[in-house]
Amino acid sequence: MVLITGCFKTTSMQYSRRKFITAAAAFMPLPLAVASFTKKKYQPLLSFSTLGCPDWSFEKIVSFATANNYNGIEFRGIQRELDLTKCAAFSNDDNIKTSLQFLQKNNLKVVDLGSSAELHHAEGEERQKNIDEAKRFIDLAQKLDCPYIRVFPNDFPDNQTHEETIQLIADALKELGDYAADKNVTVLLETHGKVIYAADVLNIMQQANNAHVGLVWDVYNMWSVTKEPPEQVYASLKNYIRHTHIKDAKFINGKDEYVLMGEGTSPIFEAVDVLAKNNYNGYYSFEWEKLWHPEIADSAIAIADYPVKMKAHFKQRRLA
Repeated sequence: MVLITGCFKTTSMQYSRRKFITAAAAFMPLPLAVASFTKKKYQPLLSFSTLGCPDWSFEKIVSFATANNYNGIEFRGIQRELDLTKCAAFSNDDNIKTSLQFLQKNNLKVVDLGSSAELHHAEGEERQKNIDEAKRFIDLAQKLDCPYIRVFPNDFPDNQTHEETIQLIADALKELGDYAADKNVTVLLETHGKVIYAADVLNIMQQANNAHVGLVWDVYNMWSVTKEPPEQVYASLKNYIRHTHIKDAKFINGKDEYVLMGEGTSPIFEAVDVLAKNNYNGYYSFEWEKLWHPEIADSAIAIADYPVKMKAHFKQRRLA
């Protein structure tokens, strides 16, 4: 008989504890052995857009993010100034350096810069103005070591054919992607405005065909109109999704009413699950549209609630 008492014994030799582990693993089925020693839990990355706290200072934004266990911040204006290049925290190189130091001290990253640039305009002054804005944001992103800037598609104007508008958006993305290529920045088109059907978005991405171009998947923007299931949308657009906007809402009296996570009627957690199950490594960025909808819940309440709800969901699903 072989006696096991904390180490393996045989009649001729005694295994060390390390050799015992190695020997035991050798007798396991290979997949089980690998899973036992190498499997890591999924680690969701959480951020929030400053659209949700339009009256907060830069310092309050960063401090609140730290206190509520966020990993990063998506800047969409500070104190109601939407042109980030004009905000004091980012207005010159010295201020940028100081802001970065404060972010690093708080273990936070700038994960995306939200511009207002729209790419559907025909050739002319308005189109150039929007493209120039996007380029300013790319330059700022480079200085902030931020990987992404967001742009809008954003419309299908009546005086352009559908195909012409698709081409205009794709051409602008190509130009911006080329501009961003040597700056370590990627330009992300948000699923927004009238450009929210997966087939249209996929068409644009395929025509743009640029390594420095991707997507912000705003789940609710799409689903609230198209009712395309999140799993179906993800399957179509997964090769381009780099960032997400997460929010929940109810449709009441003909309009969206934004509510805290899990209190709405949208399939938002279905989208979260399909992303997590496919090892999405970008940020789940909470977009509380307080600037546009001042009647919704207070900024501090909503932004503090989000990581609690998300972490509870991941724990329940055993995804993290």
